[in-house]
Amino acid sequence: MKSFAVLALAVTLAPAVLAQHQTFAANSDASEVKMTLNTTHEVVNGTFHIQSGSIEFDRSASKISGSVVVLAGSGKTGNDSRDKKMNKDILKVDQHTTVSFAPKTYTGTIAPSGDSTIQVSGVFTLLGNPHDLTIPMQIHMDGSKATARAHFIIPYVQWGLKNPSFLIWKAENDVAIDLSLVGNIAN
Repeated sequence: MKSFAVLALAVTLAPAVLAQHQTFAANSDASEVKMTLNTTHEVVNGTFHIQSGSIEFDRSASKISGSVVVLAGSGKTGNDSRDKKMNKDILKVDQHTTVSFAPKTYTGTIAPSGDSTIQVSGVFTLLGNPHDLTIPMQIHMDGSKATARAHFIIPYVQWGLKNPSFLIWKAENDVAIDLSLVGNIAN
């Protein structure tokens, strides 16, 4: 009788437990990465294409895994010669075709619908080198549709990338990133 009660409880609770584990699949055409680099003469804005993004998370245990992968050579700043220099000398896209973020844990609560704010910690890989990073993220869930937005700073020079400054044109050593992921949630 006791094992029947345990089985009945497990069957009753299984849908609730399974609903806690979900997968967010980013739509690469609707998602983007924007960057902003302050310089002495202008603010350089650019966009990068997201190649893929799939994040598995468990709302009941604050577990998260997966990755968001960006094509390093897809950056566009509105200046072809600057983009060529960025690809060749700074991002070294001939050796490192992607930049990625692999989440490992999060703090905060992901609501089953509506808005949530969480802190996502994981590994940001740039020029093939992993860097621990925590990103504040705003999430909106509406049925099977979801968006995730984040604004964070990458200390690219500290992480080994070349500063593009020359002569009197000086660039800051950090770049601001705005991430916008649009996609669907599945159980």
